[in-house]
Amino acid sequence: MSSKKIDTTPFDRKREPPRQNPLIMPALWFWSWLSTRSGKLRIRKTDMEGLKPPFLVLATHHAFMDFYVTPLCLFPHRANYVSELEGFEYYGEWPYRQAGCLGTRKFVNDLALVRNIRRCMDRGGILVLYPEARYANVGTSSLLPPSTAKLIHYLKVPVVTINMRGNYLQSPIWNLRKRKGVQLEADVQQLLTAEQAGSMPLDEIQAAVQEALTYDEYAWQAHTGMVIDVPWRAEGLEHPLYQCPACGTEFQMSSQGAEIFCGACGARWRMTEYGQLQGVGDTPTLFSHIPDWYEWERRQVMEALAWDAYEEDMRVRVQSLPNAVNFIELGEGRLHHGPEGFALTFTDYGASEPSTLRFPAQSTFSIHTEYDYRGQGECITLSTPDNTYFLYPLEEGFSATKLQFATEALWQRATKKTANI
Repeated sequence: MSSKKIDTTPFDRKREPPRQNPLIMPALWFWSWLSTRSGKLRIRKTDMEGLKPPFLVLATHHAFMDFYVTPLCLFPHRANYVSELEGFEYYGEWPYRQAGCLGTRKFVNDLALVRNIRRCMDRGGILVLYPEARYANVGTSSLLPPSTAKLIHYLKVPVVTINMRGNYLQSPIWNLRKRKGVQLEADVQQLLTAEQAGSMPLDEIQAAVQEALTYDEYAWQAHTGMVIDVPWRAEGLEHPLYQCPACGTEFQMSSQGAEIFCGACGARWRMTEYGQLQGVGDTPTLFSHIPDWYEWERRQVMEALAWDAYEEDMRVRVQSLPNAVNFIELGEGRLHHGPEGFALTFTDYGASEPSTLRFPAQSTFSIHTEYDYRGQGECITLSTPDNTYFLYPLEEGFSATKLQFATEALWQRATKKTANI
């Protein structure tokens, strides 16, 4: 048994974030330049001339490469970055704070974070936020939380958007191995002035940001004719594409080399060098565009919800991350997901009996998904303000993607019901 002392002290969310340490900035910019050099990064700027801090930056979130592209887009300015606690734990809290990071948890209401963002603005800084809060599953943009517009209206500072391209194609979340020869681009624009941020209706702000941060990596690849010809280019694609469109069977998809195939009916598709899918042999193509397959799966989940035919109940391994110090193994738990939301039953650290944490549908906008988190396999996370629970399946029939679809659909349904009351 390990003798390492377990620290359960919650992360200090209220601590004021320091500015980025000026002594590390030359190294950070150089490393960012070096990391993006193979992609021949091109940065285009619109309406940025003369813009000075404070301002808010909202950026798309494709892959880890985002964290190298963003500083180059903002050069020569320093910035603060909103970051999840996993990075604090992995790299260390002190280095992360020196890099100007504000720690938070994904898909929670964090008033302490809002206050710290306000502090960054009040001292004339730049705050970078990735509002999608997770990497793109199939290279397409996610629906942004309504809190995005509320934050913009509250801060009343200029808003800059960074829409990146190529980061996902170079290293998709379902197979992080780097693909060589992928071009990187970034469009940087001042989307809103301070006056617009403070005066525009919330729905117009939300729509403007959503449009500015919309992207489709595979459509862009096809449009530019970019060739990605690594022989293993489809391996891992069964994580987001978990349901066979030929026979409808779930959780029987596999991949090898440049092909993805169904273990139930034998249907098989090949991923071309241009990121398109083609049926192999007698298999009809059905979806040549990968995001179309993904959205078809989403519609299947929504249809099941409409017929009250959706419910998931499974055994899971539970890890918690209360702070930037350590993960805590909590053993086996039970995860239930249905129309009311999530219910997680487990025995917390130091407790003698199991208890149940509930995450209501109306307060769970989405969930964080991972396809092979630190080599431990597929998982999702559920968070409270002071803890994050990493949930790994202990039985067949678990799909992080399907749980994400259901969570988002249930949130939309719950908020519509609330609005109609």
